[in-house]
Amino acid sequence: MASAIGKPLLSDLVAQSGQVPPSHIRPVGDRPDLDNVDHESGAGIPLIDLKQLDGPDRRRVVEAIGSACETDGFFMVRNHGIPEEVVEGMLRVAREFFHMSESERLKCYSDDPKKAIRLSTSFNVRTEKVSNWRDFLRLHCYPLEDFIDQWPSNPHSFRQVVGTYSTEARALALRLLEAISESLGLERGHMVSAMGRQAQHMAVNYYPPCPQPELTYGLPGHKDPNAITLLLQDGVSGLQVQRNGRWVAVNPVPDALVINIGDQVQALSNDRYKSVLHRVIVNSESERISVPTFYCPSPDAVIAPADGLVDDGHPLAYRPFTYQAYYDEFWNMGLESASCLDRFRPEKRQDD
Repeated sequence: MASAIGKPLLSDLVAQSGQVPPSHIRPVGDRPDLDNVDHESGAGIPLIDLKQLDGPDRRRVVEAIGSACETDGFFMVRNHGIPEEVVEGMLRVAREFFHMSESERLKCYSDDPKKAIRLSTSFNVRTEKVSNWRDFLRLHCYPLEDFIDQWPSNPHSFRQVVGTYSTEARALALRLLEAISESLGLERGHMVSAMGRQAQHMAVNYYPPCPQPELTYGLPGHKDPNAITLLLQDGVSGLQVQRNGRWVAVNPVPDALVINIGDQVQALSNDRYKSVLHRVIVNSESERISVPTFYCPSPDAVIAPADGLVDDGHPLAYRPFTYQAYYDEFWNMGLESASCLDRFRPEKRQDD
């Protein structure tokens, strides 16, 4: 619908029309029930202080991370080690990018999901029936030297600022994966080793104000296909996590990042840690910027739990698979509440 009238990006389409286009209106039974969301602070996700992760209280912090992975699948971290000026710079250039002229932004546009660097809209405009209220810039980030020259060169500081942030985010992802390994009783480096050469990409998300937010989603309920996600968000709420059948608002906390477990850690932990449904809702007053960093196995990494996590009480939850095979299946599914992992359950024997 958008491209048919010459505006491939949502932000430009809504700026022109001031309305929710029909392409973005969800069916009545598939709209966010904005009145049935838990906004109470006590219902939120755990907030973990990482200050002692490399200190004498490491075991306590590791246990807190393990508990959050087991019971919530989401947690926030403060004292995470990414300098404040790096975080602020990332949010600044993200906003500057999406505030550039339409013609400048469209230099990066592509609807080809195979491109490593692209500006696009919604999720997968080639296959989805209803579009989401989001524009995004997709950047592959690791190894950084393989991709940074393909990134946008405008704003002029974009590559330097985003490169610094992505390097810091990778270092934090590795520290968290080590803590997750330890929390499962494994060697500190097990998770990172199991992911092979590894990969990292980020989405710089832009959610423009929506005239009727009750009609659409920024992103509908889904689980992340990667190993671990580190979310940087501005001060505008939008992320919601499903807990005990209810949607819980994850309101931004100053100087904190949101961490969530993806499907690959769920598989590597043999279902002890859970990848959890989450969604993004939009609002009518404010634009919202978020920057999730997705840390992933390399495409050829074979995902299977450590032997010590499989026993009579914890049988093998999923047959081994490569991350490439998993990601292809996820992409073909699109953003659904059903878990892609269920497609990798071991086949039952005839005598079961």
